[in-house]
Amino acid sequence: MSKVRGFLLLSFAVTRVVVNSVEEMEEQQSQQLDELLIPPLNFAVVDRGIYRSGYPNITNLPFLGKRRLKSIICLCPELYPDYILEFLGKNEITLFHLGIDGNKEPFVDIPEDVIRLALKNLLDPGNHPVLIHCNKGKHRTGCLVGCLRKLQRWSLTAIFDEYRRFAGTKVRMLDQQFMELFDVSSFRGLTR
Repeated sequence: MSKVRGFLLLSFAVTRVVVNSVEEMEEQQSQQLDELLIPPLNFAVVDRGIYRSGYPNITNLPFLGKRRLKSIICLCPELYPDYILEFLGKNEITLFHLGIDGNKEPFVDIPEDVIRLALKNLLDPGNHPVLIHCNKGKHRTGCLVGCLRKLQRWSLTAIFDEYRRFAGTKVRMLDQQFMELFDVSSFRGLTR
Protein backbone atom coordinates (compact mmCIF):
# COMPACT_ATOMS: atom_id res chain seq x y z
CA MET A 1 0.00 0.00 0.00
CA SER A 2 2.82 2.42 0.75
CA LYS A 3 4.27 1.86 -2.76
CA VAL A 4 0.89 2.71 -4.27
CA ARG A 5 0.58 5.75 -2.02
CA GLY A 6 4.10 6.86 -2.95
CA PHE A 7 3.35 6.39 -6.65
CA LEU A 8 0.13 8.39 -6.30
CA LEU A 9 1.96 11.20 -4.51
CA LEU A 10 4.70 11.21 -7.14
CA SER A 11 2.09 11.08 -9.89
CA PHE A 12 0.21 13.98 -8.27
CA ALA A 13 3.43 16.00 -7.98
CA VAL A 14 4.31 15.41 -11.64
CA THR A 15 0.76 16.33 -12.68
CA ARG A 16 1.00 19.47 -10.53
CA VAL A 17 4.28 20.43 -12.23
CA VAL A 18 2.76 19.84 -15.66
CA VAL A 19 -0.30 21.90 -14.76
CA ASN A 20 1.93 24.68 -13.46
CA SER A 21 3.99 24.50 -16.64
CA VAL A 22 0.89 24.67 -18.83
CA GLU A 23 -0.47 27.58 -16.78
CA GLU A 24 2.89 29.35 -17.00
CA MET A 25 3.03 28.70 -20.74
CA GLU A 26 -0.47 30.14 -21.20
CA GLU A 27 0.52 33.17 -19.11
CA GLN A 28 3.62 33.70 -21.27
CA GLN A 29 1.56 33.37 -24.44
CA SER A 30 -0.92 35.90 -23.08
CA GLN A 31 1.91 38.33 -22.31
CA GLN A 32 3.36 37.80 -25.78
CA LEU A 33 -0.02 38.58 -27.33
CA ASP A 34 -0.18 41.74 -25.23
CA GLU A 35 3.23 42.71 -26.62
CA LEU A 36 2.36 42.09 -30.27
CA LEU A 37 3.41 44.99 -32.41
CA ILE A 38 0.54 45.81 -34.75
CA PRO A 39 1.17 48.62 -37.22
CA PRO A 40 -1.61 51.02 -38.19
CA LEU A 41 -3.47 50.46 -41.45
CA ASN A 42 -1.35 51.26 -44.54
CA PHE A 43 1.81 51.74 -42.46
CA ALA A 44 4.95 52.20 -44.56
CA VAL A 45 8.35 53.85 -44.53
CA VAL A 46 8.44 56.93 -46.76
CA ASP A 47 12.06 57.91 -46.22
CA ARG A 48 14.65 57.86 -43.46
CA GLY A 49 12.77 58.97 -40.32
CA ILE A 50 9.44 59.47 -42.14
CA TYR A 51 6.50 57.06 -41.86
CA ARG A 52 2.95 57.08 -43.19
CA SER A 53 -0.21 55.29 -42.11
CA GLY A 54 -3.91 55.39 -41.49
CA TYR A 55 -5.41 56.57 -38.20
CA PRO A 56 -3.76 54.73 -35.28
CA ASN A 57 -5.86 52.94 -32.69
CA ILE A 58 -5.07 51.62 -29.22
CA THR A 59 -3.66 48.33 -30.55
CA ASN A 60 -1.11 50.27 -32.66
CA LEU A 61 0.40 52.30 -29.82
CA PRO A 62 3.04 49.70 -28.76
CA PHE A 63 4.19 49.50 -32.40
CA LEU A 64 4.37 53.29 -32.68
CA GLY A 65 6.19 53.45 -29.35
CA LYS A 66 8.94 51.26 -30.82
CA ARG A 67 9.40 53.78 -33.64
CA ARG A 68 10.45 56.40 -31.02
CA LEU A 69 8.51 59.10 -32.84
CA LYS A 70 9.30 62.74 -32.15
CA SER A 71 6.22 64.03 -33.94
CA ILE A 72 3.00 63.15 -35.71
CA ILE A 73 1.38 65.09 -38.54
CA CYS A 74 -2.32 64.37 -38.30
CA LEU A 75 -4.27 65.36 -41.41
CA CYS A 76 -7.70 64.42 -39.96
CA PRO A 77 -10.09 67.12 -38.80
CA GLU A 78 -11.23 65.00 -35.82
CA LEU A 79 -9.51 65.46 -32.48
CA TYR A 80 -7.55 62.57 -30.97
CA PRO A 81 -9.18 60.49 -28.24
CA ASP A 82 -7.74 60.80 -24.74
CA TYR A 83 -5.79 57.51 -24.91
CA ILE A 84 -3.76 58.78 -27.90
CA LEU A 85 -3.20 62.18 -26.27
CA GLU A 86 -1.92 60.37 -23.14
CA PHE A 87 0.39 58.26 -25.34
CA LEU A 88 1.75 61.42 -27.00
CA GLY A 89 2.37 63.12 -23.66
CA LYS A 90 3.98 60.06 -22.09
CA ASN A 91 6.31 59.65 -25.07
CA GLU A 92 6.96 63.40 -25.56
CA ILE A 93 5.63 63.32 -29.14
CA THR A 94 4.76 66.66 -30.72
CA LEU A 95 1.42 66.73 -32.50
CA PHE A 96 0.92 68.83 -35.62
CA HIS A 97 -2.85 68.63 -35.97
CA LEU A 98 -3.53 70.01 -39.44
CA GLY A 99 -7.03 68.71 -39.90
CA ILE A 100 -8.16 68.96 -43.50
CA ASP A 101 -10.88 67.43 -45.60
CA GLY A 102 -9.89 65.36 -48.62
CA ASN A 103 -10.36 66.27 -52.27
CA LYS A 104 -13.96 65.43 -53.07
CA GLU A 105 -15.94 66.73 -55.97
CA PRO A 106 -17.42 69.14 -56.54
CA PHE A 107 -16.50 71.70 -53.87
CA VAL A 108 -13.99 70.29 -51.37
CA ASP A 109 -10.31 70.77 -52.15
CA ILE A 110 -7.21 70.13 -50.08
CA PRO A 111 -5.96 73.56 -48.97
CA GLU A 112 -2.52 74.17 -50.46
CA ASP A 113 -1.39 76.36 -47.54
CA VAL A 114 -2.00 73.50 -45.07
CA ILE A 115 -0.01 71.06 -47.24
CA ARG A 116 2.78 73.64 -47.37
CA LEU A 117 2.79 73.87 -43.56
CA ALA A 118 2.71 70.07 -43.27
CA LEU A 119 5.59 69.79 -45.74
CA LYS A 120 7.59 72.38 -43.79
CA ASN A 121 7.11 70.35 -40.60
CA LEU A 122 7.92 67.15 -42.47
CA LEU A 123 11.19 68.55 -43.83
CA ASP A 124 12.46 69.66 -40.40
CA PRO A 125 14.87 66.92 -39.23
CA GLY A 126 14.19 68.04 -35.64
CA ASN A 127 10.73 66.51 -36.02
CA HIS A 128 12.07 63.10 -37.08
CA PRO A 129 11.12 60.35 -36.75
CA VAL A 130 7.69 61.56 -37.85
CA LEU A 131 4.44 59.81 -38.73
CA ILE A 132 2.04 61.31 -41.28
CA HIS A 133 -1.50 60.01 -41.20
CA CYS A 134 -5.10 60.60 -42.19
CA ASN A 135 -8.05 58.22 -41.75
CA LYS A 136 -6.97 55.42 -44.09
CA GLY A 137 -3.49 56.62 -45.10
CA LYS A 138 -4.59 56.96 -48.71
CA HIS A 139 -5.66 60.35 -50.02
CA ARG A 140 -4.55 63.25 -47.81
CA THR A 141 -1.45 61.34 -46.71
CA GLY A 142 -0.88 60.36 -50.34
CA CYS A 143 -1.07 63.99 -51.44
CA LEU A 144 1.46 65.11 -48.82
CA VAL A 145 3.81 62.26 -49.66
CA GLY A 146 3.33 63.01 -53.37
CA CYS A 147 4.35 66.63 -52.79
CA LEU A 148 7.42 65.41 -50.88
CA ARG A 149 8.26 63.09 -53.78
CA LYS A 150 7.89 65.98 -56.20
CA LEU A 151 10.36 67.93 -54.09
CA GLN A 152 12.66 64.87 -54.20
CA ARG A 153 12.41 65.13 -58.00
CA TRP A 154 10.51 61.92 -58.59
CA SER A 155 8.75 61.68 -61.94
CA LEU A 156 4.97 62.18 -61.93
CA THR A 157 4.62 58.58 -63.13
CA ALA A 158 6.48 57.29 -60.05
CA ILE A 159 4.57 59.65 -57.73
CA PHE A 160 1.21 58.53 -59.12
CA ASP A 161 2.26 54.88 -58.98
CA GLU A 162 3.06 55.18 -55.27
CA TYR A 163 -0.19 57.07 -54.66
CA ARG A 164 -2.19 54.36 -56.49
CA ARG A 165 -0.59 51.55 -54.48
CA PHE A 166 -2.02 53.03 -51.29
CA ALA A 167 -5.31 54.35 -52.72
CA GLY A 168 -6.14 51.05 -54.40
CA THR A 169 -9.50 51.23 -56.14
CA LYS A 170 -10.22 54.61 -54.51
CA VAL A 171 -7.88 56.70 -56.71
CA ARG A 172 -9.01 60.33 -56.94
CA MET A 173 -8.11 62.30 -60.04
CA LEU A 174 -8.32 65.51 -57.99
CA ASP A 175 -5.53 64.21 -55.73
CA GLN A 176 -3.32 63.51 -58.71
CA GLN A 177 -4.11 66.91 -60.19
CA PHE A 178 -3.26 68.53 -56.83
CA MET A 179 0.15 66.82 -56.74
CA GLU A 180 0.86 67.66 -60.38
CA LEU A 181 0.08 71.36 -59.94
CA PHE A 182 1.72 71.75 -56.51
CA ASP A 183 4.62 74.22 -56.81
CA VAL A 184 7.65 73.05 -54.83
CA SER A 185 9.98 75.86 -55.93
CA SER A 186 9.71 77.67 -52.57
CA PHE A 187 11.02 74.52 -50.84
CA ARG A 188 14.15 74.06 -52.92
CA GLY A 189 17.21 73.97 -50.71
CA LEU A 190 15.27 72.64 -47.72
CA THR A 191 15.67 68.97 -48.68
CA ARG A 192 18.52 66.81 -47.60
